Amino acid sequence: MTRIAPLVLFDLDGTLVDSVGDLTTALNDVRARFSLAPVAHAQVRTAISSGARAILGQGLPELSEAEREAQRDVFLAFYRERIGESDRLFPGIAAVLAAIDEAGSRWGVVTNKREDLARRVVERLDLGARCAILIGGDTLARSKPDPLPVVTACQRLGVACDRSVFIGDDRRDIEAGRSAGTRTLAVRWGFHAAVDDPAGWGADAVVDEPIHLLGAGVLSAAAIR
Repeated sequence: MTRIAPLVLFDLDGTLVDSVGDLTTALNDVRARFSLAPVAHAQVRTAISSGARAILGQGLPELSEAEREAQRDVFLAFYRERIGESDRLFPGIAAVLAAIDEAGSRWGVVTNKREDLARRVVERLDLGARCAILIGGDTLARSKPDPLPVVTACQRLGVACDRSVFIGDDRRDIEAGRSAGTRTLAVRWGFHAAVDDPAGWGADAVVDEPIHLLGAGVLSAAAIR
């Protein structure tokens, strides 16, 4: 493994964390309010990266758009209660974070999830003290694919964007990172639909498994390669 960039930024859901269990349970809590049968993880998995409205849209087709919107805060309240029940790091991510720490580099999270919920996830996984920065979808005036969250994370930690890496499982992650000027890595293990091939997102590299992030040069930034 070659030198790791001074700052490595990750998307949260689908990149660092497999959150499908808690989100599906919260969705089923909402469905139970309408006496609807529970749905399986697969029904909502590909909507997770697009947020609560998309999850409700895909997981509550029986309701009208207005009815689903009325349940959004209810869903988020249920989810907040469920956070940590089944959330887990994807296999191999713990080793990646340990390698970044051991290299003396820093890592953080840039997500479109609400900041309070994202912090709760990170804390429940005992990563709060190690996460150098967390930018949520409501932290700033704009969220991904706008580059502002990525640029802000780099600025707040005093690291140039071209000395940073941004890793994500959604096209918006790659668009945000590219516009910000970071090295971008698209991952295949996330929540994107099978028909949406990460190879077409314009990332600097596509990574098949978390442990492959530790391959030679993968986590080095453009300015120090």
